[in-house]
Parts: sequence; C-alpha cells; structure tokens
Amino acid sequence: MSSTMTLAVRERADFADFLDKLAPEQWDLPTLCAGWTVREVVAHVISYDVIGWRGAFGRLARGRFSLHRANAIGVAEYADTDLVALFRTYARPRGLTTAFGGRIALVDGMIHQQDIRRPLGLPREIPHDRLLVALRFALFAPPLGAGKQVRGLTLTATDVEWSHGSGPEVRGPGEALLMAIAGRCAALPELTGPGVPLLTSRLT
Repeated sequence: MSSTMTLAVRERADFADFLDKLAPEQWDLPTLCAGWTVREVVAHVISYDVIGWRGAFGRLARGRFSLHRANAIGVAEYADTDLVALFRTYARPRGLTTAFGGRIALVDGMIHQQDIRRPLGLPREIPHDRLLVALRFALFAPPLGAGKQVRGLTLTATDVEWSHGSGPEVRGPGEALLMAIAGRCAALPELTGPGVPLLTSRLT
C-alpha cells in the first residue's frame, strides 16, 4: 500500500501534466472558485509550498489571520510566475502542505484540479486509492467546513467502497461527493437520494 505522501506526489505530478497541456488562453478562464481564473487557482495551490511553514504563518499574519485574505496574498505573489515549472520544482510537497502525512497536499490539489477541469469540460478518472483518502480527510479538514454541511446525512459513493454518516442518503460518484463536501454546488446535479435537498440547502 502506498503512503499518503506518495499518493500526494502522484496527484501533483498528474496536476502538472494536465497544466502543461493547457492552451495559453485557458489559463485566463474562470474556475469553480468564484472570481479566480485557472492561473490564480494554480498559484494558490503551489504558493504555500514555496514559502514553507514560517512563511505560511507570516502570510496569515499579513492577512490579519483571515485565510481568505492570506490566500489572496499568495495568489497575487505567484500568479505571474512560471507555475508549471514551480509544480515540477515542488513535485514533492513541502511546508504547510505536508501536514497530516501529505493529506493537505493531496486533498487541496485534487479539489482544485477539479475546480479547473469541470468548467473546462475536461473530466478525469481519479485513481481510487487517492480518492478514498481524500474523501475521508475532507470530512475533517477545517477549511472545508464539511462537518456542518454533511451532518445528519449518509454519504455513499457509487464507484468506490466508501460511505459515511447516518440519516437521509446522498449517493453519487466519489468525485462528485468530494466536490460537494468541499462546498461546490456544481457537483449537486450528479448526486441522488433523499438527502440531496438538505445538502443543497446547506451549500446554497
């Protein structure tokens, strides 16, 4: 069985390969992250590796301890750099993204890659071993706030062996569940079950 860090390294390599194939004009297109282009989402993903742990704390302080403002600072600092080259340089996650055995790098990279792919109409088949780790961790990752969104619901993946919770069921592909857990309303049409109306009300 591969370690979580190994899975994160593979996910990042796949992300870099995907970015390398984008046309120049695609970098300026919108993503599921409101107000952010493809370039800005990619800058966000890699910016925390570049600055390391001490830099991450400093950026948070500059953002007056608002994660939203800190993220915006990182995007502004790195959006004009060679982002594919940075992804290759930081092929193995460093700094803040190594926390929880690399789970932050794996989940953050996976969700944001889908934030880009979905609007571009470029789906992918996420390897199941990575998807399972991401689903489990996303439920408890503080920035996602998934606990409140899925409380009292049963989540059931239809393509991987994973379920969580109790209550009215929400069923669908693991990727769609992951994106819904992360607050992406775009995934809701791919989900079925009696719990979907409640989840929709919480996300919208």
